[in-house]
Amino acid sequence: MPVAAGREKLKVLIRRSAIQKRVRQVAHQITKDFKGERVHLVGVLKGACIFLSDLVRELSLDTSIDFIAVSSYGKGKQSSGQVRVLKDLDSSIQGLNVVVVEDILDTGLTLSYLLRILQQRKPKTLRVAALLDKPSRRIKDVKADYIGFKIPNEFVVGYGLDYAERYRNLKDVCILSLPTE
Repeated sequence: MPVAAGREKLKVLIRRSAIQKRVRQVAHQITKDFKGERVHLVGVLKGACIFLSDLVRELSLDTSIDFIAVSSYGKGKQSSGQVRVLKDLDSSIQGLNVVVVEDILDTGLTLSYLLRILQQRKPKTLRVAALLDKPSRRIKDVKADYIGFKIPNEFVVGYGLDYAERYRNLKDVCILSLPTE
């Protein structure tokens, strides 16, 4: 595992092998739920890109992909609570089976906002696949239909999740500890 810069420390929470196994299980459930229908995956950038690319390769369905980028964190560890769209979808989702692919379901503020704006676009179905679920931090009553792992209230990086755009390339999901000032 790479050494963290400065006095930051990384501790493995979920190993790559467990992630790969769980991604296959989630993909199998999505495949079963949609029984041969087309599924349109909407990846939430940037964090979900690695989860989405592994997930789509495990699906046994006709799939299409699009991306949306939202911001609620900036460069810090805490959500600002203000969600804004940085990049919208490239095509219409009207009449499609849409699965929003998220890296982490935390406070629910971002996902609640996304689901509200996507529902207005009249998809046939709208579901959520989240790699990580941190229910102890939930502010909005929102749930994922497909969950990789429930995790404790720790700040995590790796497998697409970042801290100030760093650590996305880690193969494991790790707890990041920052030095105290």
